[in-house]
Amino acid sequence: MALALRNSLPCLVTALASLASAPETAHAGEWEVSGSAGLEMRTFLERGAYPRQLDTFQPSLQLEGDIRWTDAENRWDFVFVPYARLDAKDGDRTHVDAREAYVRWNGDGWTVRAGLAKVYWGVAESRHLVDIINQFDTVEDIDNEDKLGQPMVEISTLQDLGQLTAYVMPAFRKRTFPGEEGRFRTPLLVDNDLARFDGGRDDNADVDFALRYSHYFGDWDVGLSFFHGTDRDPRLILDPARGLFAPYYDDMTQVGVDIQYTHEAWLWKFEGIVKDTPFETFAAAVGGFEYSFYGITESGADLGVLMEYQYDGRSDDPAIAPITTADNDLFGGLRLALNDAEDTSILGGVIVDLNDGSMSGLVEASRRFGDYWVVELESRFFANVDNTNILYGLRKDSQVTLRLTRYF
Repeated sequence: MALALRNSLPCLVTALASLASAPETAHAGEWEVSGSAGLEMRTFLERGAYPRQLDTFQPSLQLEGDIRWTDAENRWDFVFVPYARLDAKDGDRTHVDAREAYVRWNGDGWTVRAGLAKVYWGVAESRHLVDIINQFDTVEDIDNEDKLGQPMVEISTLQDLGQLTAYVMPAFRKRTFPGEEGRFRTPLLVDNDLARFDGGRDDNADVDFALRYSHYFGDWDVGLSFFHGTDRDPRLILDPARGLFAPYYDDMTQVGVDIQYTHEAWLWKFEGIVKDTPFETFAAAVGGFEYSFYGITESGADLGVLMEYQYDGRSDDPAIAPITTADNDLFGGLRLALNDAEDTSILGGVIVDLNDGSMSGLVEASRRFGDYWVVELESRFFANVDNTNILYGLRKDSQVTLRLTRYF
């Protein structure tokens, strides 16, 4: 798919841009074409833990387009979001993707969307437990914020009693993994060519289904979700003949709930799931609060204090369940929004494993310059990592990333 996109993207973007510049008529609808180009420099603070890993600097180029069309009656719209990452050090991080490419019909209280799309569920800050529709693009980052477009048909209705959305997903996308030179990788490489699905198949023949209901009740926002299909999170099983990890994607059923309660300066958040797999049934949850201090400076800056607890009841045997770091952990953080013309914001947080004291943390800051430029600083660090913790493989991957993006 990546090769096909690489060959077709230039022609498609040129064609859509030409259409967007054509004179509009009453029946032609409206085109919007925008995008961004960013230069990124990752700097790692230590040499890699594994042979052939890049040492210090990892420069890359990030490109994203956003092409939209809406008809004159606002009944139909089309969205195409191409994305490309060109990495100078890790060839497996260089990739081209269509983050979104869908057509949507908007009726009276109903919408139908078909194509590649992204869906966001949940309310928690430190872990997105109920967010199951899209596959994660982990060569971008390991924070599960970057998603691959999911092929789907989505039917949604908004009524007085809430919003109900159904999803049919006829195709599956494998998770991306860093290459031999990349950072944030496992001790042994993961080979997607060795991927297996439920029952040992080498391809995924299943169609996934999901259903979500959401509504608000006074100060309460509630979401209920159901998913049945292929787990987006694979088990990594050692292939001894090749000395590589083979990803195994199991069939599973997940029931989830996400709740947010708003009261004055408080936001109380909770996400919980029960997941049934061929090997076990377990529960997981994340919950906590965000309290905001408004107007802490004369310019009107706001400061938010965040605290969340993470629990996961899955087995710690990698042959039974994908390994997780969030089994008994506490997250604490601060969010500062200066509310200035440059939209300056800073987020910092630390996650502590309550079993062994291992710590991971992040700092994210962004600021706009002029009308078109944004500079971002991101840092991820690992400290006091116990040699039995899954984070031990990332113990030398603390890094600082500087990104300069031009929007057009």
